[in-house]
Amino acid sequence: MRNLLKLEEAALFLLSIYLFSTLDFAWWWFPALLLVPDIGMIGYLFNPKIGAIIYNLFHHRLVAAVVACYGLVFENEYWILAGLILFAHISLDRMMGYGLKFNDSFHHTHLGKIGKKR
Repeated sequence: MRNLLKLEEAALFLLSIYLFSTLDFAWWWFPALLLVPDIGMIGYLFNPKIGAIIYNLFHHRLVAAVVACYGLVFENEYWILAGLILFAHISLDRMMGYGLKFNDSFHHTHLGKIGKKR
């Protein structure tokens, strides 16, 4: 099952790349922005609860969908780009086993435990 889920995430990542290619941005914007959503980890400087809230905000597909839809409705390619980057980043993270975080620890995700103590 785990491999099937990783394959699904890979397909969504590739779809994000394709959809990005339909936008009017230079190709290098995609890799340059791909890790930006990890800014959400900054909340862990305060405590695990705040960290999980902020991290999950930047790694939730509903947020990505709202951002992308806003861009589509208002015909703004920058918002569409932001939504696609969020989708691509989330898929890449989930392919590697990083999921949404629980409040107790960065290592406790909805996909299971991550890290060396796994």
